Amino acid sequence: MHEDPLIIGGHEFHSRFILGSGKYSLKLIEAAVRDAGAEIITLAVRRANTKEKENILDYIPEGVTLLPNTSGARTAEEAVHIARLARELGCGTFVKIEIMRDSKYLLPDNQETVKATEILAKEGFVVLPYMYPDLNAARDLASAGAAAIMPLAAPIGSNKGLATREFIQILVDEMDLPVIVDAGIGRPSQACEAMEMGVAAIMANTALATAGNLTLMAAAFKQAIEAGRSAYLSGLGRVLPRGASASDPLTGFLRD
Repeated sequence: MHEDPLIIGGHEFHSRFILGSGKYSLKLIEAAVRDAGAEIITLAVRRANTKEKENILDYIPEGVTLLPNTSGARTAEEAVHIARLARELGCGTFVKIEIMRDSKYLLPDNQETVKATEILAKEGFVVLPYMYPDLNAARDLASAGAAAIMPLAAPIGSNKGLATREFIQILVDEMDLPVIVDAGIGRPSQACEAMEMGVAAIMANTALATAGNLTLMAAAFKQAIEAGRSAYLSGLGRVLPRGASASDPLTGFLRD
């Protein structure tokens, strides 16, 4: 594939697959890096800030960018506190803002997310906010200093695919920031479809972690994301509103 880097906050990446946090294991991380090509791995700060013998940071290879998230935050103030803690723990300046007051559907609070984004961006963080796909909120996040926006495709861990497809497409069409689809992608085909829409990257976790063959699934996601990106860059063929169009003349030879 030709040179086509993903640029986030001035940082260059060559993979468009991001491993989300949640269902972690050493095998999952290994497969995500080796077979899916992940260069960014999200982790919940509470997993790094532990006194137990096992620390998730010990499993993440050198050269991989850490994307600590503010999982558990219910307000902008709590999210900011978690982000600062992550930086103190050595996780760097990248941060994924997650603010959820809704415990049933785990939907993000866009308003509080905008507040946290503005505070952290001013402090030098590279902020990637998890959001419900709403154009007005996306514009507010861009104004607040977000380096990318991360709209959900479907509820976290649901594997239901592009339930918010039309709204994500609006963000792709209207926003200059990278749009990274986060949450709900359950199959490589869904990741491919999202990439064909023009999104910049895909974050997934449950789809890999719950697969029967983790290695094969990770490789399948890599291939699907690359195929979708190539299709988008190539300029997808037109779609007829109805009817059909022959690829070759049907009757021209009769007039020769």
